[in-house]
Parts: sequence; C-alpha cells; structure tokens
Amino acid sequence: MKVLKFGGTSVGSAENIKTLLKLVLQEKQNENPVVVLSAMSGVTNMLTEMAEMAERGEPFAAQLKQIENKHFEVIRTLLPAADQNPVFTKIKIFLNELEDVLQAVSSLKELSLQTKDLILSYGEKCATFMVSHIARQYIDNPLYVFGADYIKTDHNFGNAKVDTVLTDLLIKDFYHSNQDKVLFVTGFIASNTENKVTTLGRGGSDYTAAIWGSALDAEEIQIWTDVNGMMTADPRMVKKAFSLEELSYTEAMELSYFGAKVIYPPTMLPAFLKKIPLVIKNTFQPDFKGTYIRSDVKPSVMPIKGISSIDQISIINLSGGGMVGKAGFSGRLFSLLSREQINVVLITQSSSEHSITFAVKPSDVETAIKLIEKEFELELNAQKLSRPEVEHNLAVLAVVGENMKHTPGMSGRLFHALGRNGINVRAIAQGSSEYNISVIIGKDDLSKAVNAVHDAFFTDLKRTLNIFCLGTGNIGKTLFTQLKEQMPFLAKNNDLQVRVTGIGNTRKMIFNAEGLDLSAWETELNEHGEQAELKQFIDQMIAMNLPNCVFVDNTASEAPVTFYQHIFQNTISIVTCNKKGNSAAYAQYKSFKDAARKHGVDFYYETNVGAGLPIIRTLKDLMMSGDKITRIEAILSGTISYIFNNFKDDAGFYETVKQAQDLGYTEPDPRDDLNGKDFMRKMLILARDAGHNLEADDVKIDNILPDSCLQAPTVEAFYQELERNAAYFETLKNKAKDQNKVLRYIGKLEDGKAEISLQMVDENHPFYMLSGSDNIISFTTDRYMNRPMVVKGPGAGAEVTAAGVFADIINVGRA
Repeated sequence: MKVLKFGGTSVGSAENIKTLLKLVLQEKQNENPVVVLSAMSGVTNMLTEMAEMAERGEPFAAQLKQIENKHFEVIRTLLPAADQNPVFTKIKIFLNELEDVLQAVSSLKELSLQTKDLILSYGEKCATFMVSHIARQYIDNPLYVFGADYIKTDHNFGNAKVDTVLTDLLIKDFYHSNQDKVLFVTGFIASNTENKVTTLGRGGSDYTAAIWGSALDAEEIQIWTDVNGMMTADPRMVKKAFSLEELSYTEAMELSYFGAKVIYPPTMLPAFLKKIPLVIKNTFQPDFKGTYIRSDVKPSVMPIKGISSIDQISIINLSGGGMVGKAGFSGRLFSLLSREQINVVLITQSSSEHSITFAVKPSDVETAIKLIEKEFELELNAQKLSRPEVEHNLAVLAVVGENMKHTPGMSGRLFHALGRNGINVRAIAQGSSEYNISVIIGKDDLSKAVNAVHDAFFTDLKRTLNIFCLGTGNIGKTLFTQLKEQMPFLAKNNDLQVRVTGIGNTRKMIFNAEGLDLSAWETELNEHGEQAELKQFIDQMIAMNLPNCVFVDNTASEAPVTFYQHIFQNTISIVTCNKKGNSAAYAQYKSFKDAARKHGVDFYYETNVGAGLPIIRTLKDLMMSGDKITRIEAILSGTISYIFNNFKDDAGFYETVKQAQDLGYTEPDPRDDLNGKDFMRKMLILARDAGHNLEADDVKIDNILPDSCLQAPTVEAFYQELERNAAYFETLKNKAKDQNKVLRYIGKLEDGKAEISLQMVDENHPFYMLSGSDNIISFTTDRYMNRPMVVKGPGAGAEVTAAGVFADIINVGRA
C-alpha cells in the first residue's frame, strides 16, 4: 500500500484535479492508496490574511466570496449538474462555519493560535471533501476523512507535537475498518485530546502523509508537487540545476532544513524511523521518475548532492573575556533562547571561547537581544561581555552530501568559488559528521554565490563565464564571430559556456543576464540598446552581480582604464587588448597587478605585446619555472616588420611604405607606426612583466625616419619627404646588402635597460629570415643560452588579436 500526498498546486484547478485523479486511479489498480490533500493553492494564504483582517476589524467578505467561487468553479466544471448540490451545500456549510469564527475574531479583536488553527483547517476540509466527491466519477469507493480525528497532538497550537502511539492506534484501527475504500484525508490538521483542531506547522500536509505511511507500514510515501523532485539547487536561482535521482534521509534533511522547500524535515522523521522510502514526484510530469529518499542509496560520484539556502537571516555576536573558560555559558544562552521558542539556525564559536556567533530569523532578533541583556545583565554591566552585535540582510548557503565525509578539498573548493567571486563569508559552521558546510553571506550575494558554488562542485556541467565587452570595432566584431563559432566546441570539449551578457560602445549599450544572441547582437544593440555612458556601463555590470564575470576592453581609449581598479575591487576579472593602461605610469601598472592579486581575480593582456602570439605567457612560464632571463630581443610591430621585410632589391622605401598602407597594415598616418611609440609601449609592458621598474622615458628609441619626415604637416607632405630622402634609405639598404645582412627594427631588453633601434643582422640571427608582417621574439635565458627560445607568427590584424583576447577569456575560465 502507498500513501499519495498532493500539494496545493495539484488541487489548484479543475484540470489539475483531473490529473490527480488519474494518478490515484492508476495506483488503485495495484492496491487502494491513502490520498492526503492540501488546501487549494493560495487558499491557506487567503485564510491567514482574512484572520488578520478580522483581528483588525476589517471586512473580509470579499475574500470569503473569492474562496467560495474558487471551489464552486471546480465543482461546476468537474461534476454533472445532478451531483453538484450536495457538494455545494457541504462547502457552503464549511464556509458559514468559517464566517462565524471570523466574526467572533472581529468582535473580540483577538486572534489566538487556537482560533487561527481552526480557521486554517477549512482550507483542507473544503478541498478534500470536494475532491473526494469528484472522485466518485472515477472510483467506486472514495471516502472523505477528516484527518484531525486520527492524528492526536499536544496543545501547542500552530506547530503541534504528535502523540505517535495514540495516533498509530487510531489510524490503524480506522484503516483496517475501511480497507475496501480509497481514503481522501485532510492534510496539515490534527486535534488534541480535547478534540480542538491543531495544525502541524510548515509542511504539515507532507507530515500528515508520513504519519499515515508510518502507522500503516506503507510500501512508499509519494509526495506529488509541481517540480521534478529535489534538485541540486533552487532552479529559480540556478538555471543549470538538475534533479537528483536519490538522497539519503540525512542528506534530504540537511537540504530541507536549509531552505529546500520541496519537503520539510518533520515529514521525513516517521518515514526515517520505519525506513519507508519517500518519493518526490511531479503531478504535471508523472512519467518523470522523481527523487527517492531512502536509507539504502547507491554510492554517488558527485562530491555533493545539493546546495540549499535561507535568504532571510540575521546574526548575533556575543564576545567578551567573561566567556573564556566559563563552563555553562553556552548552555545558559541557548537554553534561554529555546525556552522562548527562538530557533537558532547556525552556531559558531571561536576556539579561544572569546566569542559566539549564532543566526536567527530577523523577526526573532529583538526578542533575543532583550533576553540576552536581561539574562547576562551582571556580565554586561561589569563589562565582562560586550553588548550584542547584530548584523542583518544576510543569508545562509549550505552544501550537503555524504560524499563530503573524509574527502579532502571540499571546503577549499567552496571557499575558492566564493572568494573568486568576491563573496565575503561572515560565519562558517561544519559538523563533525561532515554532511554539511554552511556559510553566512550577504543576502544580495546569494544568487551569485549559489551559481558560483554550483559551477565549482558540479564539474560535469559547463562552467559559465559572463563577459561584458566594451568596444565593437574590428577586434570586437571579430571576437563575437569567433565566440559564436567556437561555443559548441567549448561546451563539448572544455565544459565551458561563454555568455556575452553586456556589450557597449561609444553610442549604445545593452545587457541581458541570460546572454545576448551573437548572431544578432549588432541589430539588438542598435535597435534596443540604451544610450551609452561608460560609468553607467560599469555600474550596471557590477549591479547585475553575476558569478564568474569578465570585463573585456577591446578599445584603444584611456577612458575605460580609469575604471580598472574599481572593477578589480568588485571581484571582476579583466581581459584587455588596450595597451594604454599597462604602458602608462609604472605605479598604475603595479596597482592593477596588486588589485587583481588582492581580490583573487585575473588580469590578462596577452594582446598588449604580440596580438595572438603567446609572448607574455611564455615569459611568465619561464620565470615561474625558475629560469633567469638574460636578454629579450623582439620585433613587435607587424607594420614595421612588413616594411623592412619588403624593403629590398629594387623596392624603394617610399613605395614599400605606400604599399603597406594600401594593404591596411598601417595607421591612416604611417608615422604613428614608424615613430616607434607603439613598439615602445609593447617593449615597456614586456620589460615590466620581466620584473623591471621602467617608465616610458626609460625606453631608448632610435628614429627610423629623418626629422623632416616626422615634422611634415600632412600625410601627403610626409610621403613627399620620403621621396626626397630616398637616397638616405637606399644607403641603409645597400650598406646592409654589401655585408650580406638585412635591416630589422629590433627592441632589446638586457641588464634592465630597454631600447629600440634599427639594426643590420646576418643569417646567424633568428630574425634574418623573418617574412611578411610577422612578429618575432627571442628569449635568451640560463636554460636557453646557446640557442634562444623563439616565438614567431602574425602579430597584427583583427583575427589574430581577437583570437588572443579569446584565449585570455578561456584562461579565466580555467581558473
């Protein structure tokens, strides 16, 4: 025999009730089940509201009529006209009784817990009676059962304690007298020895089902609700949450205690004692297997089973020397709170015994403080205890699972995920059973924290990176194309989901926490984007408070750089191809590095030096492995590389520069490339990453061009000066040719000094065979002394630069 409990949503409409009865009929083919029902969805809240309105003397007739209509509409829909009157009459009698009670409350202006329990009981009475009569069309022998007659409790109205022995006897006796019938039992309500109606508290209908199941040694207790079993996290917060196949009783209790509202801890106790499996199933997807809660769970490969939370919590901290070594202090404190029915959610105490921190509901804080000040008045006045400190707007996050026991690294994984996302932990608690690690964090960070921790523990799922991209020029557009093309590959092979959640340029900006469509981003931005404002873009990115955020700067402007420090302080990683930040004052460069390290985020700027070439990464790998850099030589300008690689034979310098511009290799004014300043910025960043405290003025630059070329007033005049100075350039070319050498504009870092100069190199030099617009760099180190390590490849262009930015984004995802 099975017990089937259906929640308020399952009896919330005519269509849902038809589904419910199909499930009961299907189970009846095996054996008559016991069916436990909640009130129709929304009715219990309405009854509570009416009770409070009556206490204030406010009219409640409209709400009462609304409840009547809600039931009558279902009756008219599901029962033939000839069968409706008896049900209408009974429901009307119930509601008349309810009205009388509410009128009494209104007259007295007093609402006791006993009266409130009686008022709330009408929700279950109306729904269960109605469904049991509708069931007669499908089932031969349904029976409405007023459950309060068979579950006996103490006099603690609102949250009564069950007399298990008496209840078991009454249920068994009644069931055995009615085994031929399908029992439709009111959930949530019971009665005391004086037959006064009591209620079973939060999750009371589930508890009713468990009590009946335990008393009758049921094969299974099914809890039918509107979700697919218990999930790894709240699906409203975590889109990637998934249903769990099974849980142990302990795991389910831990998850339920910390806010998983699918089932409540008292529900499981009767089942746990009898080892009766509980099954959480979805009324609206009955074929889904659901979640089994039982004692004999299979070994699981998952490190944890779920993440649960309570989003409204306050903490009270007691500290003072008077607590140290004082036996019985904790006992006095928590006995005091217990006597006043104040539930303590979490407790943590420093090993020095100098402070105790505990968490309670915000509504209990004021009472708790008054009790503490009264109980410990002498200690407070003698300053052996400090005044209680209270902190509000907090939440509890708990990770739960039996696999955590004796598994090293579980706490580390949790705190790494929180720390990397800038989430401050106010308090920590872990029992010796190791089934649960609980932390108290800021309420505003809860959604971000749960998502970050879910990504950290459920590694079979794809980790999500939320990126905010500034700049939609050639590099930005190319990056979006590359992301769109590579997303399936990243998901399949790297378990990484890159989600572009914000895009901005100098004109427009747009945000979407679920991710923007990269196949239509330009249209979305232009048609639906709001007017761009850089500070507002940064503020919105921070306000969205998403986990695993990356700010991507694809501009060449100094404006975004001024916000880098602020972005790091909000625990957001930065990926940038913008050289302005790292090539400005050394103090600024160092402040960025220090801020990223302090806040536990990444700062990647590989494209600052070699576009898509892994130059900075190679340098860091060499240094981290203990190698010593003695000399770095580099050609880090694709434009200059192209010019000198093609300035040979009969080609003139003027023609070569003009050809480079026509091919799009140069800036609109080629002098912006040929003056060496961009090359200088790259060498400066490289030198700083190699550990040298250099400023821009410390980099010596030899001019390629005569002064007359540099000082020409226009680009046209510049080209005229190049033609006039043709002999100068031809002399350089011929001099190199006569020595079997080639001209190369090379940057060098050695002995802490950086310089860029035009050099002639022979065939023994690694730069001799350079071609096209490639960049090249050689590292001479203690390990690579005789044969330097050389990195060579395309060093300019939107494709390779965007690819370098892309690679940096992926590296953030690996952290």
